[in-house]
Amino acid sequence: MEERRWEDLEFDCLVNVLGRVGMESLLLDVPFVCRSWHEASRSPSCWKHLVFPRDIYLTWDVTLLDKFEDYYEIHNCSEDAFIKFVVGRSHGNCTGLSLPNDCSEEVLKYIADKCPALISLSLPADHFLSSESLSILPTLIGKWEHLENLWLGSSDCLPECIICNHSGRKASAIVTYLPNIKSLILRGHDDLKNLVIILVHLDVRDCRGFISDDERVLELASNIKTFMCEGSMLDDYDDDHHYIVHDFDDDIYGHDFFDDDIYGHDYFDERFDGYRST
Repeated sequence: MEERRWEDLEFDCLVNVLGRVGMESLLLDVPFVCRSWHEASRSPSCWKHLVFPRDIYLTWDVTLLDKFEDYYEIHNCSEDAFIKFVVGRSHGNCTGLSLPNDCSEEVLKYIADKCPALISLSLPADHFLSSESLSILPTLIGKWEHLENLWLGSSDCLPECIICNHSGRKASAIVTYLPNIKSLILRGHDDLKNLVIILVHLDVRDCRGFISDDERVLELASNIKTFMCEGSMLDDYDDDHHYIVHDFDDDIYGHDFFDDDIYGHDYFDERFDGYRST
């Protein structure tokens, strides 16, 4: 019996496989295997799940951007240009996106315009974002109407992101702009006592403004299938420089960031400690 070759695999099957190998392999390895793999790697379906490394550029280490410039003989490619190039490969089909630190205002606007189908989104903690980027987040988040899973890290701008003032009272903009939200990850945030949203997954570990055994908070969260609040406290942290940031494992950048088996859609992979519900 003649052995089948990978390059002879039907195009749709090949795209399905290559869409799981991760960003670095899609950029630096797959296109150089053979013509059919090169063509398949250009399919937007291969770029639906994008997990960027935390740091696109480092002066003291070789990064994905350095490798990209070397492979394609590109000189002085900016971080913004690289991110936009990769996101552009999805042609609007990206449903899961984890952004790197130091995202510019230009990049955030580009993603809001070019990724209308986002279901899962992970943003950097706000101390990695410029004041300009933070100022436009409330407007941009409202553009992702299909968003179900949102990671805001230790965002101190959270009230401005999901709360708006309406007729002299606070109204939850997340209900209006993100009607499909199911999972909200707000680790390290300040003052969450008044946050009440219908969710199936809420992670408010290591936050400030309430204690983890607060009876009122536990009562409000009683209908949430997966609720985590360990480490939350009333007082400020002793260390003013303590931050909760993305804790991504360098070995699993790629498709595993999204787990199809959690809620039946592309969902954040449970490598964030303890997130897997039973």
